[in-house]
This record gives sequence, C-alpha cells and structure tokens, in this order.
Amino acid sequence: MGVSFVRTIIVFLLLVVSLRIMGKRQLGELEPIELVVAILISNLAAQPLQDIGTPLIYGIIPVLTLLSCQVLISGITVKYSRIRRMICGSPSILIDNGQIIQSEMRRNRISIDELYVELRSKEITDIATVKHAILETNGTLSVILYPDFSPVTPREIGIASDDVGSPVCVINDGRVMSDNLRLLGRDIKWLNKEISKRGASEPEDVYIMSVDGKGNIYFAVKDGST
Repeated sequence: MGVSFVRTIIVFLLLVVSLRIMGKRQLGELEPIELVVAILISNLAAQPLQDIGTPLIYGIIPVLTLLSCQVLISGITVKYSRIRRMICGSPSILIDNGQIIQSEMRRNRISIDELYVELRSKEITDIATVKHAILETNGTLSVILYPDFSPVTPREIGIASDDVGSPVCVINDGRVMSDNLRLLGRDIKWLNKEISKRGASEPEDVYIMSVDGKGNIYFAVKDGST
C-alpha cells in the first residue's frame, strides 16, 4: 500500500511539472500534436500505477522523452512557419464576406447545424451578420461581424470612458487577502468599516469583496450569514 501511494505521488508530481513545462497555452488550447502527447503521457503514466511489478522508471522515461519531443517540436514550429503548417495545419475560412465556403465546410466535415451551434455559443443567432468565420487549428471558431452588427465602443459614439483597472479581491470566501489589501493602500480597519456598512459583522461572513482602481466595491455575503 505504501509503495503504491509513493508511486502515485511521484507520477502526479511528474505530470504537473510536465504540464508546466509545456506552457500555459496547452492547458486551454491543444494543437493536434499536443493532444497526441497529452493522451500518450496519460496512458504511459497509468501503466506503472496499475502494475506495481513494473519499475517506475519504465513510466518516467517515456513521459520525459515525449515531453522533450513536444518542447523541441514547439520550438521548431515557432521558428519555422512552414513546418508548423505541416504539423498543425492552417486555419480554414468557413465564411468569407458573408458567403459560406461549402468546400471548406465539407473538407472539415462541419455541418450547418454544427456551425450554428458554434455561432450561438458566441451569442450570434443570425448568420447573415457574420462577415468572416475562421476555424482555427485548435478547433475554435473565430468570428468577425459586419460593422453594422458589431458592438458599439465608447470611442465610436464619442463618449469618454474611464479605465477603472482590474478589480482586486480583498476577501475570498471569508479569508482576508492581506497582500491585496496592502496593494490597494488599505488596512484592516478600513476593511471592517466597509463590510459593516454592507451589513456584515466580520470578514468570515463575506463570500467575496473586490475593489477596482476607482474605489468601486463588489460585495457579496455568504449564504445564511444575513
């Protein structure tokens, strides 16, 4: 039992380090080669866990080898665009100037229903409003609307907008984020005063509280605290 526990911890830490080395992008967007590496690594890592008689090194070496190959190929594809196109493919234009490119739809085996699903996921219900739709190499659909249907920005209508900055969380599920509080130039006395104004007696009663650059506060108490 102890051996199995230790082997599991070692493999877990190895996979965490591997994902960190692969980079943040791989955590959310997998190119074809990255998907293959992820599947192979998961299978190779599972073998020494399932069979205690298999030396752990038999699982570690293949994982490190695949990781090295993936990092090497990623470096090559960044430097040489032609090799990247060969390995990862090229984006496909499914809609160009409002016209559905049927040959690209057939080549990528995408039906009209699937195209509508992707558009609805982006809150687009009318395909006539789409000027360009591009299927990226990681499988996501990038959509560009006609200018008449694009969201209006403050600049376009001549309204000045203030940059309030990114909100900073000062209470997270009842825990005071002291470093963030100091970043804002505030102290615990100010914090207690603000939560008291909003009907909470102490930080433990607060689910989340954040403050932006203009001092605007988002505040929510925990369920059952009021």
